[in-house]
Amino acid sequence: MLLPLLLLQAAAAHAVPDSTKVGPLGPPPKAAAVTGAIGQVTLSPVFDRPFACTEHPFGALAYAGDALGTDCLVIGGIDGPSGFPKLYRTDGKTNADWYGWHADVLAPVNGIVLGTLQRPDTNTPGTMGTPPAGTIRFLSDDGVVVVYGHATDFTVKPGDRVTAGERIGRVGNNGVARAPHIHIGAYRAKDLAPLQIRWDLRAEARIFPATGG
Repeated sequence: MLLPLLLLQAAAAHAVPDSTKVGPLGPPPKAAAVTGAIGQVTLSPVFDRPFACTEHPFGALAYAGDALGTDCLVIGGIDGPSGFPKLYRTDGKTNADWYGWHADVLAPVNGIVLGTLQRPDTNTPGTMGTPPAGTIRFLSDDGVVVVYGHATDFTVKPGDRVTAGERIGRVGNNGVARAPHIHIGAYRAKDLAPLQIRWDLRAEARIFPATGG
């Protein structure tokens, strides 16, 4: 079933970063405490095709870019008995079997690339890797930092300017992950306040056609 699989990915996707392995990108800071209403940010879609995400509950993760984040997987095909879209074509035992494997990853905002960390290794589905994940951080024009995790094959470098919807890499399966997906987290640069992510549905309609419900 789709939802249990997504929840499994969310629960297993992250761990406290090892500062000795993070390299020039630097370890993430602790997120600021949220005592009032949870802030939100609307991002351009991470993929150019249908996808599904599962969110990290309030308080589950402590680091900026993890707290209130979400894990997103490309979906495709239709399961005959249930009529629901699937995450992989057959049994999901290889990365290539997953609909999201090496799918294009798109910039979430208009802004600049703060930093990247490439991981050359690839996990086997069902087997957890070690931190850190292949990471890219963006700073939006309105002061929001967006973090992508588990990406690979970046086409941008620190200091580059990006436009929302621009291709910036591909889906990987690296770091603390069990399957091909992208983690997305966001926080305000000025105070490290984590933000709940919403998707720009008008941009989504432009990027890929509606598939029905």
